[in-house]
Amino acid sequence: MTQLTRREALLATGMVGVGTFLGPGVAHGASGPAVRNGRLKQSVSRWCYGKIPLPELCKAVADMGLAGIDLLGEEDWPVVADHGLVCTMGSGGGGTIAEGLNDPANHGGIVKGLTEMIPRAARAGVPNVITMVGNRKPGIDDATARENCVTALHRVKPVAEGEGVTVCVELLNSKIDHAGYQGDHTSFVVEVLEAVDSPRVKALYDIYHMQIMEGDVIRTIRDNAAYIGHYHTGGVPGRHELDDTQELNYPAICRTIVETGFTGYLAHEFVPTGPDPLASLRDAVERCDV
Repeated sequence: MTQLTRREALLATGMVGVGTFLGPGVAHGASGPAVRNGRLKQSVSRWCYGKIPLPELCKAVADMGLAGIDLLGEEDWPVVADHGLVCTMGSGGGGTIAEGLNDPANHGGIVKGLTEMIPRAARAGVPNVITMVGNRKPGIDDATARENCVTALHRVKPVAEGEGVTVCVELLNSKIDHAGYQGDHTSFVVEVLEAVDSPRVKALYDIYHMQIMEGDVIRTIRDNAAYIGHYHTGGVPGRHELDDTQELNYPAICRTIVETGFTGYLAHEFVPTGPDPLASLRDAVERCDV
């Protein structure tokens, strides 16, 4: 199964796909808090640890001092709440990577999905819900696609504003992982957000994806901080650990995020490759706890 298919399945149905689990009773290295400074609220994407039962992942995440778990369908929201955690990004109502806001044919389903899910998210204490730009379609150039995104988000924003839930439009790379995705540059989504002009419609700035597409991550974050509502991490190349094998300086990036006054969540969305996935997560959390 490809990474694209896993993400599509996650967004469409709330299912999770990959991960490595050592099994019950196997030590996962250090225990106790990995978060000590706490200036940046950290979370972790569920699909990257899909073979670890959710209650056990919640226990490990809470033990490390993370705030919550990212990209969960509604059926899992109560599970994280029972462990004192937050679902930091709800999924399932905002379309798919391929079929998103850029195509008016998708607006009915996306608007219905989001406007029905947002009040439930608010009641469950879920602060964000995800939506997508969508893949390029014949006859829909970038200017038209932006107009179409604005039209759909204008229909959603009154509900988001009324309920206090932020709709996050994800930036993805079209070079390696998601060929054809139209929202593949920060400027594309920021122009949409400027036109929508809502404190409850923001960008999900995926650091991994935008390093691949445009680089200059720290400057981009500083220049566009007002439009970013959520962050995802991942090592480049490969979308694996945030260790010394990859090219991004995550401590410096995270210090920049904190310096912008960001109060939302940074969620780890990398696929661990080591024998102990939770040890990989702990290392990433410690690196980003600036």
